Amino acid sequence: MERELDFSPRRAMTELRHSSSIGPRATSSPMKRDGDSSSLIPENYPDDDENRDRHSSKDRDRPFSWYNFHSWCPFLGDDSRVSPYNSRISLCLLLVLVLAGLISAFSIVNHWNAPYLCKKDGIVLHCPLVKEGPSLWENPYSTTTSWKPCAERHDGGISDLPPENETNGYIFIHAEGGLNQQRIAICNAVAVAKIMNATLILPVLKQDQIWKDQTKFEDIFDVDHFIDYLKHDVRIVRDIPDWFTDKSELFTSIRRTVKNIPKYAPAQFYIDNVLPRIKEKKIMALKPFVDRLGYDNVPQEINRLRCRVNYHALKFLPEIEQMADSLASRMRNRTGSSNPYMALHLRFEKGMVGLSFCDFVGTREEKAKMAEYRKKEWPRRYKNGSHLWQLALQKRKEGRCPLEPAEVAVLLRAMGYPKETQIYVASGQVYGGHNRMAPLRNMFPNLVTKEELATKEELAGFRKHVTSLAALDFLVCLKSDVFVMTHGGNFAKLIIGARRYMGHSQKSIKPDKGLMSKSFGDPYMGWANFVEDVVVTHQTRTGLPEETFPNYDLWENPLTPCMCKA
Repeated sequence: MERELDFSPRRAMTELRHSSSIGPRATSSPMKRDGDSSSLIPENYPDDDENRDRHSSKDRDRPFSWYNFHSWCPFLGDDSRVSPYNSRISLCLLLVLVLAGLISAFSIVNHWNAPYLCKKDGIVLHCPLVKEGPSLWENPYSTTTSWKPCAERHDGGISDLPPENETNGYIFIHAEGGLNQQRIAICNAVAVAKIMNATLILPVLKQDQIWKDQTKFEDIFDVDHFIDYLKHDVRIVRDIPDWFTDKSELFTSIRRTVKNIPKYAPAQFYIDNVLPRIKEKKIMALKPFVDRLGYDNVPQEINRLRCRVNYHALKFLPEIEQMADSLASRMRNRTGSSNPYMALHLRFEKGMVGLSFCDFVGTREEKAKMAEYRKKEWPRRYKNGSHLWQLALQKRKEGRCPLEPAEVAVLLRAMGYPKETQIYVASGQVYGGHNRMAPLRNMFPNLVTKEELATKEELAGFRKHVTSLAALDFLVCLKSDVFVMTHGGNFAKLIIGARRYMGHSQKSIKPDKGLMSKSFGDPYMGWANFVEDVVVTHQTRTGLPEETFPNYDLWENPLTPCMCKA
């Protein structure tokens, strides 16, 4: 019979510290950290030393109080040796301090309640000052009104598409990988066709070696909407032209394939190296085509076109959209009345854990099995394994390791999310199963997946294609009140980018994993200090648009090319 554990945020942090090896512990000043035990241990946690100073750990996190003030100001003490003259001086000083405090408080109240001058339609008005409070579920309104999406199609505009007989040729691509990698490839294919004034043949979704899925474009996306929405930008055809008889040659012949495209290639590379071959052969396949177009080395209108494809032209089939709407509605009514919900993209599958080459909490047996798995799957990176320990420490310090479920639970509690929070989990099979999920489920019992929200009959039609199930997760996360990612990847960055583009009023939290590593490595970090660090650090990690920089990722931050000043 498996023993159920009662997890609390402090207990979970203590377990993470005592069970994991994350390198040398951070040290603090002995003047500030005078206790021997971790103040993250709950108050009812057994202490073996009965004579230990009871205040040593608690006082670290204690807010300013009369007790502290009394100890810092001995002249206000009860010492009988203090003379009457000193007592009178102390009393006068105390009265002055109280009077100054009252005056300051009165000024502050008047400041917040006083009207201030503002303008509306050029007229100076007296406007009430509204002070926004922090919200667990929404970004402050004032931060969401500066930018608006502007990559949509402008109906009634003049098309700059040349006549069909003036096309430079046809391009054909295989969109490889999972659903989200395929989505990016499709957006890039449209952009490349525009750069070269070529006609795009509807991309083929290549069978992925991991997902073993044979989904076609029309099994996931609305083809008619896709072609129609982009008709003024790029000419798109459903199939290879009839006059090209040997269609198999397009998949196999090296003469019909451009293979030397570097990653993140500039637009000029396609004009100089790919376009001449298309003009010569009329139809060419571009392979491979993963990340074969850059961001800051292409014209802004091309990047805006990629956003138009991603946010407007690529729509899932109506039945997928409807099912996702139903799942989102069920999430918002799980309490019997309307409630917000959080979507958590938990990336802790066995493959992700292995590929990360990070060290995680676990028994010696678990670690040995993981080492064998890594040696088998990635022998060139594994080598003899002697260098992996230092690599794991370095990656954890730099915040490049996936967050464990227990770490996620502690982080969410520190941010202030209560135990009753409704959480939709988008995840594969979590490595470690029930035991690994136990801290998260105990601190947040209202965790559900699409399999728990929908019946088997409802999901049966979507199980024909793995990408259909991935599309449901994508949409339910996109519609959530708060989205939380736990590790990088195309899924998370596409969600965050879309939420930024569509209004960024709802939070998209990107945890600071470096902060988590540092905090868990400091045995003297108190719970209150940890909470303060988490709240302050994540005030700027909630999915608001950010200024772009060289080599920025368009899919996660579409600000400069795709959004305009409101």
